[in-house]
Amino acid sequence: MELRVLKYFLEVAREENITKAANLLHITQPTLSRQMMQLEEELGIKLFRRGRHNVLLTEEGMLLRRRAQEIVDLAEKTEKELVHGEETVSGEISIGCGETQNMKPLAEMISSFQEEYPEVVFHMYTAIADDVTERLENGILDMGLLLEPVEISRYHFVRMPLQEKWHVLMRRDCPLAEKEKITPPDLAGMPLIIAKRQSVRNLLENWFGDEAGKIRVASTCNLSHNNESLMVEGGMGLALMIEYTCDHESLCLRPLEPEIVSGCVLVWKKNQTLSPAMAQFIRYVKKYFSM
Repeated sequence: MELRVLKYFLEVAREENITKAANLLHITQPTLSRQMMQLEEELGIKLFRRGRHNVLLTEEGMLLRRRAQEIVDLAEKTEKELVHGEETVSGEISIGCGETQNMKPLAEMISSFQEEYPEVVFHMYTAIADDVTERLENGILDMGLLLEPVEISRYHFVRMPLQEKWHVLMRRDCPLAEKEKITPPDLAGMPLIIAKRQSVRNLLENWFGDEAGKIRVASTCNLSHNNESLMVEGGMGLALMIEYTCDHESLCLRPLEPEIVSGCVLVWKKNQTLSPAMAQFIRYVKKYFSM
């Protein structure tokens, strides 16, 4: 598979129309159609369901779309890393992060770094830890800001300064809103919205202790705080989540008792070749958070 053909494929997938994609790519429609058919022949699968006026991806096509985007992103990232001045530190750094209060100290640190190295551009990708680590392994991301518990044996890391305390998000008209703290028996049998990550679910199940058998999961949720807030507001259940600034007047947060506190780490892969920008940033990170 040529990189050029993968870019063609992605354009067709976005537009769902060969003619529109060809116009955007500045090639003829027959040429683009032939390239897509040759790609299908090369792979031995059907990538498109062709209609009279559009083309839609098959399941195999959707898988290729995801992988093709990762390949194209990685190729473009590598090209930009290689094109830099010998004296000036420049380039791009991609960081994956979940929803955590440690985004603030990370942003403050990046701002301080860019005062010294203004030609380094940062790209932030929001996702759960599982997605972030997958992209780290594939080389799409340079670093990840991960909420514990998380497996970090494959990574170098620095520990972030803020501890994340777990709370229950509920409607203000919920009877539990009258309590200052929420205990496991309080939540027994209640419809709960919890994180999809298995490590986080294990953490919460351990907190429930003897009440674990009475957990009633109404829904799992990856991201985001806003979506969870809307789900709670809509009456789907109570959300177990880390503390955040809740702007919904009809909702409130109550801490857990006993409390659950999670750390947060900024990680990057061991034994990887670093771009000049990344190497300089890692030195800066270590110094900054050791102050």
